[in-house]
Amino acid sequence: MSYTVLQRIAHAFLHTLLFGATAGVVAALLAFDPCVVQATQNKDTEASSAANAPTPKGFVRLFDGRTLDGWTLVGKEGPGYVPQNGVLDCPADGGGNLFTTREVEDFVFRFEFKLFANSNNGVGIRAPLEGDAAYMGMECQILDDSGSMYKDLLPGQYHSSLYKIVPARRGSLKPVGEWNSEEITAVGRHIKVVVNGHTTVDADLNKVTDPAILAEHPGMLRVRGHVGFLGHGPSEVQFRNVFLNDLSANNKASNKSERDNIPPPGFRALFNGKDLRGWKGLVADPPTRARMTPVTLAAEQAKADSEAFKHWLVRDGVIVYDGKNNSLCTVRDYGDFEMLVDWQIQTGGDSGIYLRGSPQVQIWDNPLGSGGLYNNQINPSNPTVVADKPVGTWNRFRILMVGDRVTVYLNNQLVTQNVIMENYWERGKPIYPFGQIELQHHGDTLHFKNIFLRELPRQPNKNKSR
Repeated sequence: MSYTVLQRIAHAFLHTLLFGATAGVVAALLAFDPCVVQATQNKDTEASSAANAPTPKGFVRLFDGRTLDGWTLVGKEGPGYVPQNGVLDCPADGGGNLFTTREVEDFVFRFEFKLFANSNNGVGIRAPLEGDAAYMGMECQILDDSGSMYKDLLPGQYHSSLYKIVPARRGSLKPVGEWNSEEITAVGRHIKVVVNGHTTVDADLNKVTDPAILAEHPGMLRVRGHVGFLGHGPSEVQFRNVFLNDLSANNKASNKSERDNIPPPGFRALFNGKDLRGWKGLVADPPTRARMTPVTLAAEQAKADSEAFKHWLVRDGVIVYDGKNNSLCTVRDYGDFEMLVDWQIQTGGDSGIYLRGSPQVQIWDNPLGSGGLYNNQINPSNPTVVADKPVGTWNRFRILMVGDRVTVYLNNQLVTQNVIMENYWERGKPIYPFGQIELQHHGDTLHFKNIFLRELPRQPNKNKSR
């Protein structure tokens, strides 16, 4: 006997208690009426079938319709998420962040969802398990745009927007109570969202250059993380047919992985993997250089270059330093930028990345970890977490510098967030607005590769320190 019929029997018994025998008998007869039973069973079968669509080619089914296997629930609220009849239900009093157990880089995430009045949820994109996923990762908003509670939101808060980053085109949702389909594609910095066949977001995150957004959303820079649902009240949201196509895994399987010294879209290579064109030796410090005449500076630069290129060499696509000269510098000066650099040190090694000619994003073999702003005296100088890989293996920095503030990812972990970089050379002054980038000499053998940079347009700094 089906669960639905049992429910009807219980309902009939309740009718008997509340309204008398006649009403109870009628309800009981309806419970066993073949037409009623068959209609109920047909409805259950249709719902189950709709919630078990065939798995598309290249995808895997993330929700099995019965359990939360393959998921991690963080910050559970009330009942959390409830699987029932092939549907993943986030009740009005439930929620939390329901993430995939494994991380992904590039992917297609496809699912169906049903909204109720004032529903509010979201899809975490490349999110860590810790912190607010909308900021430490990204959130693709799930919202009843017609809800009475949401009449005065910002454009970037409505359904399928990249929350407070890229507003979505509105008008794609079906009426409340109907099932919608959605597909989110994330390939590098390109994020595309399609709702019910309508493209609502088609964004290149490299074009997001507002300093306030960059400061508030460090998760935009993450290249890998969890995908999942970000649930909370005030209303229920339901999901079904949840699928994922892990494009990065497929690329690795077909040998389409990243190649050394080939910049990602939007970046250019500061090191070409063959020689040291675009680099120069170090001449003194910024204040001293500023006091030199052009003739004197040129002469000093020629001497510095002659010595530097005896000790900074290129071997097999890697810049190798023997530790016996001085820092290596870019020929060009830079202002605001995002930079990638892979580095490797040996036991006890010490180095750093000078930004605008000033020290430094720290690199060293030290229990404190790399990625801090070592020479800060007033603002934080140490990384928030230790993310270094073992000495002798490659590490990757992703450095964002906007105005006087620096954010650093080390091996895809946020270690420095929007911290003011102090002027080491002239403590009473702010950091220089432009300057060269330097690979720091500290007397140790060093290795660098994959040095990429994208310049950001200089804008009035809305996040300027006071």
